[in-house]
Amino acid sequence: MQHNNSDTTNGMFDDYSINPDFLDEVFSPDGAVKPAYAMIIDQLKQYSTADLAELYERAHQAFFEQGITFRLPSDKAKTRERVFPFDLLPRLINSREWEKLQRGVVQRNMAINAFIHDVYHQQHIFKDKLVPQELVTNSVHYSPAMVDLNPTGGIYNHISGTDLVKHSDGEYYILEDNVRTPSGMSYVLSNREVMKRTMFQLFGKYSLQPVKEFTEHFLTMMRSVAPAGVDEPNGAVLTDGMQASAYFEHAYMAHSMGVPLVEGKDLYVEQDTVYMKTVAGPKRIDVMYRRLDDEFLDPEVFEADSVFGVPGIMRAYRKGNINMLNAPGCGAADDKAVYSYVPAMIRYYLGEEPILNNVHTYLCSEESDYKYVIENMDTLVVKPVDEYGGKGILIGSAATKAELSEYKQKIAQDRSKYIAQPIMALSNHATYIDGNNQFEPRHVDLRTYTLLGKDMQYVLQGGLTRVALIEGNMIVNSSQGGGSKDTWVLEE
Repeated sequence: MQHNNSDTTNGMFDDYSINPDFLDEVFSPDGAVKPAYAMIIDQLKQYSTADLAELYERAHQAFFEQGITFRLPSDKAKTRERVFPFDLLPRLINSREWEKLQRGVVQRNMAINAFIHDVYHQQHIFKDKLVPQELVTNSVHYSPAMVDLNPTGGIYNHISGTDLVKHSDGEYYILEDNVRTPSGMSYVLSNREVMKRTMFQLFGKYSLQPVKEFTEHFLTMMRSVAPAGVDEPNGAVLTDGMQASAYFEHAYMAHSMGVPLVEGKDLYVEQDTVYMKTVAGPKRIDVMYRRLDDEFLDPEVFEADSVFGVPGIMRAYRKGNINMLNAPGCGAADDKAVYSYVPAMIRYYLGEEPILNNVHTYLCSEESDYKYVIENMDTLVVKPVDEYGGKGILIGSAATKAELSEYKQKIAQDRSKYIAQPIMALSNHATYIDGNNQFEPRHVDLRTYTLLGKDMQYVLQGGLTRVALIEGNMIVNSSQGGGSKDTWVLEE
């Protein structure tokens, strides 16, 4: 259905078409602008095409100058830096909706933390037959080095990224959990900065929850889980160096928290204590926010030939002389098959009903689910359990007969490696499409960020709204050509 707004001045919303199969966050089904967005849409309608092009160019330039770039794994030239595509029409979430989301993601991540502790200790949940043991202990991210290890403060998933979608029924559903090394927080903070520079007139008209306090809360969380007896803990961010696809974020987080950004070669372990080499001599490191995958962390325990790691850091960790965020072995909980058991974990560990819903998930390892998936693959999304970044996903409705039959063979070879879900109707959000000089609906999701420390929980007030820029596409990952929007949590 198309509609024309008689009050349109620049024509950028003239051809905006509302698809009744999806919830549109900006426009009502009859084409009227939803009240919360009225001032923003009015503002955008006052710009000429040239004005808007200039604003987008200014935003693009601001990102480039701040070094807000990423690299695709497929970029042959390692030097190819891309600016994360950014849209100037923000996504609004009202305070009532946000309050429920916030409670829901904190609840979920508390349960996941209890689960990770249980997995590496008593394993009650396996004994009580609520989660199949082999699903977890056979995971590539399960870490035997973590058995019986007790991190200071009792937290494993200090920072979690929870991906949600808003379905056509108006409800949010959890799509997946990211508890190994969730990324994207720096984009949330940078998006807000750039938005303030380019669309500053709008900020006086809306009252928003701030996002910049997030780094202070991150520091508070780090301090709360420092080793016992350390009053003034020294923190650091561990990176695998400039070749990392998210290196900008590693540097941004270190800089905004005022802690050093270090590589493995800057550190050494002596008497089970971790030190950083400095011109003024060695400096002890107590809490490490690591952006290095488990396998590279400590050549004594994981990959013996890792050049990025710190030999002996796991010994220091086991002794309680350093804490690492997130804990190694966390990945055993963010497998896409384990995801389907999180509602059961919430009931089991917290004795509560889940506040937010999962998307119904079919486990191909289960005979009846497998049969259903094979027979209905054209109506499902099929995912490998251990990939991330949108890799290996098959969207049944968009696949050819040949692709479907090839994927069926893949699943048959290793059924435990795949899950399937109904195709969720991701909400649409008006997004400026550069080549067409107009706003068009594009699918969006939301990644929220939850901090857990010793006796503290905090959710970044807003999150990363990711946009699938290709028309009709449902995959929002930046590695698959997605962009982002600033997310405004409106105050009461």
